[in-house]
Parts: sequence; C-alpha cells; structure tokens
Amino acid sequence: MTIEQQRKYLDDLLESVTDHKKQLFANVIQQRTRYLTVVLEDIYQPQNASAVLRTADCLGIQDVHIIENKNEYVLNPEVTLGSSKWLTIYRYNQNKDNSLAAIKRIKEQGYRIVAAMPHKYNVLLEEMDTNQKSALFFGTELNGLSPTVQEHADLFVKIPMYGFTESYNISVSAAIFLHYLTNKIRKENNNWKLDESELLEIKIKWAESIVIKPKERNIL
Repeated sequence: MTIEQQRKYLDDLLESVTDHKKQLFANVIQQRTRYLTVVLEDIYQPQNASAVLRTADCLGIQDVHIIENKNEYVLNPEVTLGSSKWLTIYRYNQNKDNSLAAIKRIKEQGYRIVAAMPHKYNVLLEEMDTNQKSALFFGTELNGLSPTVQEHADLFVKIPMYGFTESYNISVSAAIFLHYLTNKIRKENNNWKLDESELLEIKIKWAESIVIKPKERNIL
C-alpha cells in the first residue's frame, strides 16, 4: 500500500477503537525505536523468554528476533501480560543454521551484530558506543551464544559483575542492557525514532490486533 492508502486504512480501523486507546497509541508510538533490536538465540525457558519480550515493550523496543535451532520459543502469557502483540516478532526456524539466516537478514537491515557475553576482546556496557544501529544477541545461560554468532559478531559487550556468580539470568541481562542503551540513545542520538512509514505500519498492526479477529488476519 502507498502511504496514502495506509493512512486511509488506519483511519478506518481506528473508527472501531476507543478514544483512550487511540491516545495511548499516539503516545506510545512516539517512544518506539528500531535503532536497537533484540535477538534471542535458542532460549528454552518460557519464563525468561517471556520476560525479555515484556522488557522490550516497556522500554520501547519494537522488533524482537527469535532464533530456534534446538529449542522452540514458548511464551508464558502470565509473564508477557499481552506485550507480545505490540511487538514485531521475527522467527527463524526453517533453516539448518537459523542463526546464520538471522544474522544475514539483520545485517542487511544495517545493524551491527553485538554479542552480549564475556569475550577476550569485549568492552563493558558503559563503554559501548551508540553511533550505529545495533542488534543485541542474547544466548542461554548454560551454553551462551553459538559459535556462529560469535564468528560474525562485530562487538562483544559484557555487564560488569562484582560477585562470585559468573553470569546474570538472561532476562535480567537483557533488562540491564536495554534500560541502559535506550536511555543513552534518547539522550545522545537524533535518529532513533521511527520514520512515517514505520509509524503507520506499526499503528496498523496495533489497531488490527484489536479490531480484527486473529483468524481473519493475513498472518505471515
């Protein structure tokens, strides 16, 4: 659809949406960003997987990429509290190496691949620059990120730790990264906001989630 057609379609959808929800859409969309995106590789615990989605929504991250190599990504509705329907979720589960497929797609969208893990050449979270779009990759607590992700990573970043435990819970780690970086880009960058086409695309998706029954949607 053209921009004009998208506007018309959105206006038609919003006729069936309450004024309160329309205002909520208008307020929330202004804080949405695709400058940062989240990538979850083989997360198998529904509670952790769901908590990351909830955090992404709360902090204005619109896109989440889900890589399913060995483990299916399962959500816990009691944890997500409906947050998943406000996000744009991409799932990679059709290839022999879904991690590589995800990396290729994400790189084509102009993102730097950032591996959230300790590494010989890592930088601390506070040292990470935000001068370009970044895709933050998170792996499991047991195995971390795959060799594929590590091979293609542009940057390794870790959170400082001062205790005996060697790693954070994945949902906690993602929350720390996203809270710090979303605050930083809003203070230091002028290009973190969505463009008009993205604003329309997302608002249409939100309106459809309320107005159109799931079985009537053309879901890819």
